[in-house]
Amino acid sequence: MIRSTTVICIRHQGKVVMAGDGQVTMGQTVLKATAQKVRRLYKGKVLAGFAGATSDAFALFSRFEGKLEEFHGNLSRAAIELARDWRMEKSLRQLDALLIVADENNTFLISGTGDVVEPDDGIITVGSGGPYALAAARAMVKHTNLSAREIALEALRIASEICVYTNQNFTVEEL
Repeated sequence: MIRSTTVICIRHQGKVVMAGDGQVTMGQTVLKATAQKVRRLYKGKVLAGFAGATSDAFALFSRFEGKLEEFHGNLSRAAIELARDWRMEKSLRQLDALLIVADENNTFLISGTGDVVEPDDGIITVGSGGPYALAAARAMVKHTNLSAREIALEALRIASEICVYTNQNFTVEEL
């Protein structure tokens, strides 16, 4: 069983930040410490991050980027169409990953069960350290004046201190 990661996306003070750690683990062994789980898509206007099986996530990134091209960067439409295909197409149903995608206006979590979820508070996480990062980020948004980038990084640091599947090799992208 491959376990890995914490990815967080925060929409705060007019900024959108997505950040993820770099650890990939199989069983009790760290296979890779510097994986890139967050990237820019569609002419640099869309951020995407994943948790789950790496090869499955790459297949989904590719498929999602195709949907963005097909729908001229319309994130909502591309997310809905990817979720539909993922749920309906036999070849995609076995993919084991979750995606977070965001542009300047929207943030969505996309799953293989057809879910396209938009967070109520502008913060969403995936991965084994996600709940820790989410709790930390929500507290910082309410009780500090930190920027979205600072909150994302500190939330990941906190998650990495609790979750053994999360390290401190962070990738950060900002819109």
